[in-house]
Amino acid sequence: MDTADSPVADQTHLNWFNVGLGLTFVIFNSFLSYNFRLGIGRALFIAALRCIGQLAIMGLLLKQIFETNNPWAVAGIACLLNVMGTSETVVNKSKRRFEHMFPSILISMLGATVPVSLVGARFAMGVAPVWTPQQYVPIIGMLCGGTVSGINVAVSYVLKELHENKDKVEVYLAFGASRFESSKPIVREALRLALTPNINQMSVLGIIAIPGMMTGAILGGTSVEQAAKLQMVIMFMISSSTALASIVSSSLTMRVMIDGDHRIRPERMDSRPHAVWRARKWLWERIVDLCRNLVAGGKGKGKEVINGYEDHVGLLEMSRNGSGGRTINGRGGYFLVPHA
Repeated sequence: MDTADSPVADQTHLNWFNVGLGLTFVIFNSFLSYNFRLGIGRALFIAALRCIGQLAIMGLLLKQIFETNNPWAVAGIACLLNVMGTSETVVNKSKRRFEHMFPSILISMLGATVPVSLVGARFAMGVAPVWTPQQYVPIIGMLCGGTVSGINVAVSYVLKELHENKDKVEVYLAFGASRFESSKPIVREALRLALTPNINQMSVLGIIAIPGMMTGAILGGTSVEQAAKLQMVIMFMISSSTALASIVSSSLTMRVMIDGDHRIRPERMDSRPHAVWRARKWLWERIVDLCRNLVAGGKGKGKEVINGYEDHVGLLEMSRNGSGGRTINGRGGYFLVPHA
């Protein structure tokens, strides 16, 4: 890729103060959410904080990888990106899950992003050696980002159809169709839905929107013509990777949900929140209960015994009654205690 000296590259130097100024746009969105009662302000702010933390860590990690220029380090970061993309799909993005979903999605991710990135970087982009960190790591990162969205759309649609419209599949199976024949219409529609966002994105590039990859290349000093060609190749690679991963993930999903005896197995689908979130909820409830017990224990240190009656001070209110005795107003009702 040709690069040219650009005054923009020299002038673009950002610090954390600039990041803080950029964060005000998210704060503005949170204010709109609060004002219109959208209920997404907290999620927006948490996502922004995650973005800051994740990109900061990624920047430090990539700096070390670029300096070492080690192919094994590049392979490691490529695998790490695929594992993180798989975790994001399984844990955060999927409302329904199936047995062995994590390895199935990981196989789909690795089987799509790695070969497409290697072939595209070496032949379409002319990167030599292909594992050059400055070129290969951004490529595999963009492929993982696009592929995660496609897999999520495809798998979610397949599970939704098997959950809500499984009768259609059972009709095919009842008439002697194999599990692959009965699932073909669902997989076809899942693939179409997964590729639709990519098609829409390619349709508006250069006319309505200037993509981030092209903008970054221009700001980095690359000529506009080279940046445009680079963006074309990247978009074509993302489209291919998304299609391949969506086909593999949808097929593996149907293979798990429809067994070798051509029966739909609804018990293999789980619509509950992921175990990570259930564990977090359980832990949070235990912490809240512990805090409540500690507070209640602190309040219960002062006790008063009145003629054999004992209760926490603060839960009892003592007052004089008309008969000369004392009335203890507690949770159990009213008790008349004679004078000593």
